[in-house]
Parts: sequence; C-alpha cells; structure tokens
Amino acid sequence: MRSYVGVNDPQAVKKWASLMAVAINKSSYWAKKFVGEGKDARLPVQRIDDLESGAGDEVTVDLLMPMNQEPTIGDETLEGKEAPLKYFTDRMRIDQVRGGADLGSRMTKKRTLRNLRQDAKRAATDWWKRLQDELYFIYMSGSRGTGGGFIWSASNSFFSVNALTAPDSMHMMYGGSATSKLSLTSSDTMKLRLIDRAVAKAETMGGDGSDELSMIPVSIEGGDHYIALMHTYQADSLRQEAGTGGWLDIQKAAAAAEGAKNPIFTGAMGMYNDVVLHKHRNVIRFSDYGAGVNLPAARALFLGAQACFVAYGDNETGTRYRWTEVQKDHENSVAIGTHAIMGVKKATYKSKDNNTVRDFGVIAMDTYCADPNA
Repeated sequence: MRSYVGVNDPQAVKKWASLMAVAINKSSYWAKKFVGEGKDARLPVQRIDDLESGAGDEVTVDLLMPMNQEPTIGDETLEGKEAPLKYFTDRMRIDQVRGGADLGSRMTKKRTLRNLRQDAKRAATDWWKRLQDELYFIYMSGSRGTGGGFIWSASNSFFSVNALTAPDSMHMMYGGSATSKLSLTSSDTMKLRLIDRAVAKAETMGGDGSDELSMIPVSIEGGDHYIALMHTYQADSLRQEAGTGGWLDIQKAAAAAEGAKNPIFTGAMGMYNDVVLHKHRNVIRFSDYGAGVNLPAARALFLGAQACFVAYGDNETGTRYRWTEVQKDHENSVAIGTHAIMGVKKATYKSKDNNTVRDFGVIAMDTYCADPNA
C-alpha cells in the first residue's frame, strides 16, 4: 500500500509553497546579491514589507532630504529659524501574479504525485526566478527594450500597475563621444572611461542645497561601492579595452577588497575605481540606435543603494507565494498553480520645479553592443 499526500492537502500546499520560496531566493540572480530587507538597507533593491501582514495594495515610501540650514551662532535667536523636514514621496502598488503547470493525466503519467510535485516545483521555481529577475532589469532600465527571450511582453498589464519611467537627463549617459541615442556610433562601446564618468557624476550629484538627491553607494563590509551591471557583450568590449594586464589588475582588486566574501562580489568580473563590475545576459538591449542605421545597443546599469523597490502582499500562507492544486476531468489530471501578490518599481522623486521625475539610485549607460561572434 502506497501512502502519499493527496491533492490540495494543506500540509503539502504549505510545504511546497515554502520550499519554492526558499528555492527562488537561492537561485535568483538579483535576490542572492542585490536585494536588501528593511528600510535602512543599503543595496540596489529595497524590499518593502509593510503590505505583507495586512490589507492594502499601495505603499508610500518617503525619501528624506538633507537639511540645508545655515547655523545659528552664539546667542542669536534660533526660534523661528528651525528648518522643516522635507520629504520626496514615492508610491508603488502591488497586484496578483500567477503561473501554473499541468501535471497531465493518470494514464499518461506513471510517476507518483509526490514526484510530480517535485517536477512542478522545479519548473515553477525557474519560472519565478526568471520572471522576477527580468522585472528588475526592465524597471530599472525604464524599458523592456527590443531584445527577445523574455517571459514578459511589452504589453503585459503588469506594467500598468507601476508604470515604467525612462531615465531622466541627469541619470542618462552614453558611451564614447555619443550624447544621445541618435548620435551613438559603432565606436561608442563600453569602456573604462564611462565607468570613471559615472563615478564622477554619482559623487557630485545633489546634496548641495539644490533639492536634487545624491546617489547613495552600496554599503559592503569594509567600504562603500557602486555597481556596474552590463550586458555580456559590453563586458567583452570592456575586457578588450582594458587589455590582459589591465583586466588582471581589475580582477585582483575585487579579490583583495575588504568584504570580498559579500554576495555582491560573488560572480563579479572585478572591481575598478571602487565599482564592482557585473554582467548578465538580460541587461536590456535595443536594435534602433544611431541616425537611421539601426545599431545594436545595450543599457548598462550603474547602481547605488535603493535604486528599486519590491513589495509583496499578504498571501495568508505565511510565505510570499501560494501553491494550489486542482483536479480536472473527473480527477483524471491535476494542475498546480503558483501565486504571488507583488509589485516592482524604480525609485523616483520629483525635481525642484516639481515637473520632472528623476531617478534616485541608478544611472543608465547606453553603449554600442554587438555580438562579438557575429
């Protein structure tokens, strides 16, 4: 006699939902390195947990401006000169996201229900991992781009929950001598000089009483760093430009850095000018750059802290994911559903004139980006 947990048994549902959540966090590119918990997190993605234990589909995030008050000296009167605290407010919403797997019929499947659950968990984990990793690239880039291979289509209704926002002029840079999408040429590739320029911009932006916010570096044991996340083809161009000896120094710098065992350094290509260099195939790509020549390009992300927010809603299961099982066709087949209530949004604020939406923790770096093997 074989004993197994039946369809939709609460024990199995909670067990598999929990196991799936753990597996997603362990295998997700972003979750392993760049997602921080709590409002004081100093990582590129900040998880907001205000909606996880109660009702609500919107959360408000306040960005506190630094005080720009001239000091009062000696016995001069302070009363009436106190500076009011000033906040920029950002809002994000959450909605239900679902996926499912059909386990097939009893006649065509000879595996046990327990094994089929394992297969479904493996497939669902991979699907959720890809789905969420793609969202971070899309939202922080402010575009889905024109590249293929994504789960998300540009017309998916999820992008109306929190709208995509294109980079503003203060947070937009181009490779080489290019100053715009149309002026980009095939010589404007990813180079170390672009990293240097981004560092200079990040270190001098805002914080001077102009009501523009400064970028905050990512906090890692032993020091503060920015992160440059580029496409694999951009990384190849950077290696070629640095040369063998220069690239070896870049790799040595990452290995010798304080806090080098931090997950942010895991899988890093190296470190240059205190910027940790990463690459990923899902960095947003375009195929319409240049003046009427349709050049391939990619949008590398220069990241500081709190560049993006992610929030989850209450699933009434004790986890961020819900697992459901449904019998179909007179119990001849079983379908499994996986569910999450979530939202993703790039962190933005209003400019001093209150008319321009500005990014907070990310600078877009667009360069020419072609397949080196083409």
